[in-house]
Amino acid sequence: MPSPTLSASVAIIGGGPAGLMAAETAAAAGLQVDVFDAMPSVGRKFLLAGRGGLNITHAEAFAAFAGRYGSRQAQIEPMIRAFGPQALREWVEGLGVTTFVGSSGRVFPAEMKAAPLLRAWLQRLREAGVRFHVRHRWTGWDADGQLLFTTPDGLQRHHADACVLALGGGSWARLGSDGAWIPTLSEVGVGIAPLRPANCGFIAGSPRADGASGWSAHFRERFAGQPLKSVSIRVEGDDAPPRSGEAMITADGIEGSLIYALSARIRARIEQDGAATLSIDLAPGRPLERVAAEVAHPRGARSLASHLQSRVGIAGVKMALLRECLSTEVLDDPARLAIAIKALPLHLVAPRPLDEAISSAGGVRFEEVDEQLMLRRHPGLFCAGEMLDWEAPTGGYLLTACFASGRSAGLGVAAWLQQKPVSIDASGTEKYI
Repeated sequence: MPSPTLSASVAIIGGGPAGLMAAETAAAAGLQVDVFDAMPSVGRKFLLAGRGGLNITHAEAFAAFAGRYGSRQAQIEPMIRAFGPQALREWVEGLGVTTFVGSSGRVFPAEMKAAPLLRAWLQRLREAGVRFHVRHRWTGWDADGQLLFTTPDGLQRHHADACVLALGGGSWARLGSDGAWIPTLSEVGVGIAPLRPANCGFIAGSPRADGASGWSAHFRERFAGQPLKSVSIRVEGDDAPPRSGEAMITADGIEGSLIYALSARIRARIEQDGAATLSIDLAPGRPLERVAAEVAHPRGARSLASHLQSRVGIAGVKMALLRECLSTEVLDDPARLAIAIKALPLHLVAPRPLDEAISSAGGVRFEEVDEQLMLRRHPGLFCAGEMLDWEAPTGGYLLTACFASGRSAGLGVAAWLQQKPVSIDASGTEKYI
């Protein structure tokens, strides 16, 4: 079989990490690569992800790492085995960007920023012959199978021998991930799971002592934006063990890294039952028996807040949350109060809107693609990145899988073109058909 040459072309639609990695992999295989992006520049969401410190990947053991992909572990694991956390770190450092492992196991570039990495990467891609076309929004195909793009200069057509779609999910529409590709693929029979928010905050519907739902005005005004530190949370009805960490009180609910890690389970419970209940351990370092003894200790003239702060370490937003969620009868009953401190129920009724989420679940179903991410019913058309139906928590897992899937798609394109017969057109140019 012939090897791909520059006469074989591939279009990469989407200039995020998955698309750029597909472009690099395809270019390394000798293909002519054109990258198209609807935005004025590529990598916009990638740059935003690095604004607070670019978390590239995670240094935990591989078995635990692979388990972060939940129900899609079987589909994601082969890709991250081929290009996983260590390979990704080596690739980043090959661009001249050193990395380090933080105390949490998360991996960051030494400068903590995405911009230097992206600049070096784009320079390398251009040197490899990759061509970039920005402000090109893909709208489908014409009758001859050419790709159609709306541009500032009007409708443009582009021929490619193969195409990788890396169009992102549905979060952060202003940065290009708007899910506008869904109708186009649905029209050609591609099965797509609805996009839903992932790594997102949730709206509280917890019954208060006054019988209302949601945060009281006082709690919202006083504590929105306050961190809820050193807690352990599990989703009631879920057999997964509790997770420890930190959350954040919002104007209408709760968010933060601990909530993001549980977001798939919370969302599934809301979809199934109409609501989800979190069980929050406000004193995870103390067993119930000890908490019960401390709460029952005579407090004399001290207020309940002073008593709980001195005996159990409950203060600030934790104390306010107890008052917000518990009736006076429970607060006045040491035994019931101790149980609530160890398992405070917080009812959540809905996720925040998709466009506010860090990432999205849903997308092109894995049953639609083969092992190399080519659509089974559309030979030569590949999908990569967040537009596939998978999700993962923050902590480097999202980026790692995006890079790995982009590489997998790039390798798939090269392998598919290598197996295709070659024809010679009237001008004598070889074309893969």
